[in-house]
Amino acid sequence: MKQVISTLCALAILAGCASSGTNQVQADLPVDTGTVRAGEGSIVTVKGGEMPLAGLGEVRVGEPLPAAVLSNAGLQPVNIAGSTGKVRIISVVPSLDTPTCDRQTHALSEDNGGLDQSVELITVSMDLPFAQTRFAKEAKISNVTFLSDYKEREFGNNNGLIMEPLGLLARAVIVTDKDNVVRYLQVVPEVSALPDMQAAMDAARELL
Repeated sequence: MKQVISTLCALAILAGCASSGTNQVQADLPVDTGTVRAGEGSIVTVKGGEMPLAGLGEVRVGEPLPAAVLSNAGLQPVNIAGSTGKVRIISVVPSLDTPTCDRQTHALSEDNGGLDQSVELITVSMDLPFAQTRFAKEAKISNVTFLSDYKEREFGNNNGLIMEPLGLLARAVIVTDKDNVVRYLQVVPEVSALPDMQAAMDAARELL
């Protein structure tokens, strides 16, 4: 029963306080500069409530990003580990319809200091592709590729980034080099806080 109540509270925090419009970017959200390990045995928190991480694998700095098939806006399969020959910033969010995820995605799109001209910007969430497309349109975001992990949860499973028992992705930022090797990783310890997007962007810039 305690776990059920904790889950309901976490969902209320993540979903119940969604912003009334995606363009209402909140600048007063806290930034968490810490990180935790991905994968089984690791824990993140939602307003202090513990959420264990689950998955078959674990994303690690210095290793290739695990293969995972996600869905793009056209419902076509995309293997995120497929090399594009570009440095990539992969912003992972639980749900786009919440203020923190909204702000994180706007920061990726609008505060990248021109990185979008040479770095591939990607947002991954469990939101349906239709919801991701709606969000991008309402937020007027055209320089970010949105990929959905709704179908098989391969990205969450293979990277150890699924929050149990919510079944949502933990908040994280991953930077890969041109050969798909992870060079920067932050798994945000407190999910209601923003990641250190500036640190991720600095890491991407150093790879160019």
